[in-house]
Amino acid sequence: MSLAIVRTRASSGLAAPAVTVEVHLSNGLPSFSIVGLPETVVRESRERVRSALADLPKEGGRFDLPIALGILEASDQIPVRCLNTLECVGELGLGGELRPIRGALVFSRAVSQEERTVVLPAANVEEALLVPGAKVLSVSHLTELTAHLSGRRVLPYTRLEPSRTFSITGPDMADVRGQYLGRRALELAAAGGHHLLLVGPPGCGKTMLAQRLPGLLPLMTEDEALESAATFASSTGGVNLDRWQNRPFRSPHHGISSVALVGGGAKALPGEVSLAHHGILFLDEFCEFDKRVLDQLREPLEQGSITISRARRTVRYPSRFQLVAAMNPCPCGYHGDPSGRCRCTAQRVTRYMDRISGPLIDRIDLQIYLGPVDSAALNPKIPCGESSSTVRCRVKHARAAQYSRFGEINARVAIDVLEKRCQLNPDAHQFLIESM
Repeated sequence: MSLAIVRTRASSGLAAPAVTVEVHLSNGLPSFSIVGLPETVVRESRERVRSALADLPKEGGRFDLPIALGILEASDQIPVRCLNTLECVGELGLGGELRPIRGALVFSRAVSQEERTVVLPAANVEEALLVPGAKVLSVSHLTELTAHLSGRRVLPYTRLEPSRTFSITGPDMADVRGQYLGRRALELAAAGGHHLLLVGPPGCGKTMLAQRLPGLLPLMTEDEALESAATFASSTGGVNLDRWQNRPFRSPHHGISSVALVGGGAKALPGEVSLAHHGILFLDEFCEFDKRVLDQLREPLEQGSITISRARRTVRYPSRFQLVAAMNPCPCGYHGDPSGRCRCTAQRVTRYMDRISGPLIDRIDLQIYLGPVDSAALNPKIPCGESSSTVRCRVKHARAAQYSRFGEINARVAIDVLEKRCQLNPDAHQFLIESM
């Protein structure tokens, strides 16, 4: 047989579009030809493919395995049509060993929906098995796979162990002393999925509180965990299997660029807003971020997704995250402190606060001021506050009530549903008007 067709998939954000590798062998001198009236940019791909297979770059290398299998089938070195039920991807080393590729989870999700077998490098198998029902063939070397396809050696198919369990990890709320207002705000934010702004002097516990918010949230559902993990799989960092179903907590430095925050670059990779999907995006020193960078958050906060457009491709990533921001009330940090040590002028305070635009502040539901911690709260004889597990139980009950009432947590309820289900009586309406 001189023609072979091998199924594989490309990588495009959280999608894995199907790709068919067609290999044809013919007599003559070794050459690389492209047929089908190609235009100039396609004809030039001959040189690009030659270079890619020599240097084995991470993007082009994923097609090494299907190309190699196509050549083997076309040259009758493996049985004809033995690849019909398989979809394979992998980077080949010069010695035939299979190296891991980026986005194995995305590839596994797409192939499993077609009820085909996933053929992957052994290093990617654990990630691919996170997909329920995935049938995975783990391969370490090209000779192993050819022996399996030829019937000389049978490789076992791998499936996810059903008894695997996961638990919530992270710092505990019991470590927090005092700051009862902050603890209450954190619980309300966790229960309703609200964005939160913590304002207070240095050392009052803003960062400490924010780091404990993920521990108050329930584990992600299987669908949420898969979507979050698929986003990480599309990034350069990959999936952290030890944190499976734990909500991500992303805390970028205030010197971050727009591309790193919302995504983009030459390869249209996901940014921090997408890596925080179904989790927390914590921005410490909120006023120190570039104002233009912060304003990039407005659309993801509103829409729950981000679309990255480039000249040749458009990629959409999810970005349904919970924003938690912490900032000082002025440049020195002590504006309004009872000690009176702040020496910032009104103009300096105004300029400092103006670094955050009104439309962005308007999207943050809960905004509280935290004062210094009372020294009495640091007395070791005073019992610690409630643990994260205790608060998390209340959060679960609150979320169950919200889903029962609205079908969604409070922060995501549509305005028409809110007006229908939460009509205010005259006294409540008047109280709301006065508060505004």
